[in-house]
Amino acid sequence: MRMIFLNRYGFPDQSATSRMISSIAFSLAQRGMNVTVIASREIHNHPGSVLPATETVRGVEIKRLASGRFGRQSLVRRSIDYLLFQVLAFAWLLRNVGATDMVVVCTDPPLLSVTSSIAIRLKGACMVNWIMDLFPETAIELGFFRKRARWLAAWLTLARNWSLRSPGMVVCPTDKMAEFLFTQGLTEDRISVLHHWSDGGEICPVSPRDNSLRKAWGLQDKFVVGYSGNFGRAHEFGTMLAAAKRLEHRPDIRFLLIGGGHQHAAVKAAVQDLGLQHVIFKPLQPVENLAESLSVADVHLVSLLPELEHCVIPSKFYGILAAGRPTIFVGDPDGEVPRVLKARGCGSCVEIGETDKLAAIIENLCDDPEILKAMGDAARRLLCAEYSREKATDAWAALIAGLQTVEPSSPPIAQGIAP
Repeated sequence: MRMIFLNRYGFPDQSATSRMISSIAFSLAQRGMNVTVIASREIHNHPGSVLPATETVRGVEIKRLASGRFGRQSLVRRSIDYLLFQVLAFAWLLRNVGATDMVVVCTDPPLLSVTSSIAIRLKGACMVNWIMDLFPETAIELGFFRKRARWLAAWLTLARNWSLRSPGMVVCPTDKMAEFLFTQGLTEDRISVLHHWSDGGEICPVSPRDNSLRKAWGLQDKFVVGYSGNFGRAHEFGTMLAAAKRLEHRPDIRFLLIGGGHQHAAVKAAVQDLGLQHVIFKPLQPVENLAESLSVADVHLVSLLPELEHCVIPSKFYGILAAGRPTIFVGDPDGEVPRVLKARGCGSCVEIGETDKLAAIIENLCDDPEILKAMGDAARRLLCAEYSREKATDAWAALIAGLQTVEPSSPPIAQGIAP
């Protein structure tokens, strides 16, 4: 049997979905499985990059499809790139997939499962829908489907739900997402919750005195509040910036914002408008610097709009655990990350707009290094116990073994798209 992972980005790209896929693909190959990754020839946020069409890395065969390169400057341009990848992926699956293959289809680009499901059913293969971001619900909650386009959102939902009923399994990262999928008609035996993870060998705690980035950025004697990763539409930054304004009187506290994305320019402009001299921006760091990059901060901020709790999981949280740093979550106090923080004592949470509470938590952690250390130690223990790469690989191996014992019975395409 061959495992095929399908996603728009793959190794050596360092976007969140690519890191997840690459990590599990390499781990399964290390355990002797035949693994292939199908991706594009692009690197996320690196226009003009062209990766080889094929190569083998750590026992994983990587096939890269042509890319449209229309860019991310507008929704129309991005949609053209999405559509081209889906068309090429569909053609590749028809030519190359066999009945004994298991195809893991991810959610970049959105609705990739719909076109892929048609090809996989025609070939009689087993399909695993690995949902990292739920679409079209994410777009609906963010307001992309206005009043006149509600019909389109409804149709896309029906198409997506049809694809989730392909022979195989649906994998999602949180219980809340699974609970939502139950409302879409999927039964418990069709859904498996496999949490995201981080590689504790690749990302480990680096002490301030040994951290070359902390020294290079002039933060040796500062208490650093970090945000690292995508500045996406799903995240909220107003609460953090307001708290930073409240803490201007503390010369020993710095805010370090690492990354880029849709809201990056707006956040940078807001910092300038507020005159925040203690907020520092840095670009995403190469993977070899990830341990030091995440360890620069004494505490990390993670945010998620409450309406997206059932759609998205902030994967940056698992890297923070690996770095042995506490997390302050900004969003729904009953969300996935806050539940973990409360249960394991490795951070705190505030609701959006609770500026004074956030500022107070930051000050308390700055002034009480023992509590800070205890939370950081608890974070690393949690990573090793529950969210390690090894544990994730065990879970995926068990899922694959279970699906191998089930004889596929592909429903005919002619059944159509039904709720």
